[in-house]
Amino acid sequence: MIRTFTCVLVSLFLCAAARASASPIARHVFIVSFDQGAPAGILKADMPVFKRMAEEGAHTWEAYTIVPSVTLPAHTSMLTGVGIQKHQVTWNDIDPEKSVVQVPTIFSIAKKSGLVTAMVVSKEKFRTLHQPGSLDAFILPSDPSSKSVAAAFAEMVGKLKPNLCFIHFGEPDVVGHAHGMFSPEKMRAFADSDDALGTVVKAITDAGLLDSSVIILTADHGGHDRSAEELAGMAKAGVPPQPGTHGSALPEDVTIPWVAWGTGVRQHFLITAPVVVYDTAATALWVLGIPVLESFWGRPVTSAFDRPPEG
Repeated sequence: MIRTFTCVLVSLFLCAAARASASPIARHVFIVSFDQGAPAGILKADMPVFKRMAEEGAHTWEAYTIVPSVTLPAHTSMLTGVGIQKHQVTWNDIDPEKSVVQVPTIFSIAKKSGLVTAMVVSKEKFRTLHQPGSLDAFILPSDPSSKSVAAAFAEMVGKLKPNLCFIHFGEPDVVGHAHGMFSPEKMRAFADSDDALGTVVKAITDAGLLDSSVIILTADHGGHDRSAEELAGMAKAGVPPQPGTHGSALPEDVTIPWVAWGTGVRQHFLITAPVVVYDTAATALWVLGIPVLESFWGRPVTSAFDRPPEG
């Protein structure tokens, strides 16, 4: 009996060690988030780069985010691997009375493995995710446009060559609130962000990293248009009407795209397994060969890759 128990312990130890020392699928992971990037809007917009990468790689147009479906809580789930009940980032703006997120981020975990990390973002609220010592670069351009974010990334990537990098395009969200989900202005913001994605991919290529990289394209949330009655009520209350909104559990708000493209990714593959926003964190670590924390709610989207799950 003792011998059997010892053998079981040894077996469990060896399995854990195998998971801990798993060889990486890629040396670099780039997560690109299109704020307010509802699949219906992306599919309608002129976004040839995004659509080509989705078709060439592995994709689903039916991934889901958290509720409330708002920017900072959702991105915190995306980059910590847990839901709002655990990470407790319930606010959605810079608040000097709030500290940085208290659960590990994928950047703090990657740093413990000796990797280089970076964030290039368009909204100051992402400082909530900048834990001390977790990032080699935190870049917030003075111009929040997608073009400026991509240019800042392009200037950095060849010098730093980050193993793990998050890129945030906030322009679709700002324009969607101001003009509506399917307005010409929102479609232009999507197209501009797609041009910026092209700049990102070219910069990765020029830095000599493309053949050792996985790029994940996703979003924090979608959105819907307010009713005429809601807009009239806002105008009556003296509040500048904003046609676009989000934050609810409506399908339009919580449905997001999820695309993996690059080395080791299955080609022309439709992901049918459920994908949730916090699975992005788990997938990024798994691709880099870093063990996923047991405390994570997210799980790697292994079906998107040629390699089967280990352990």
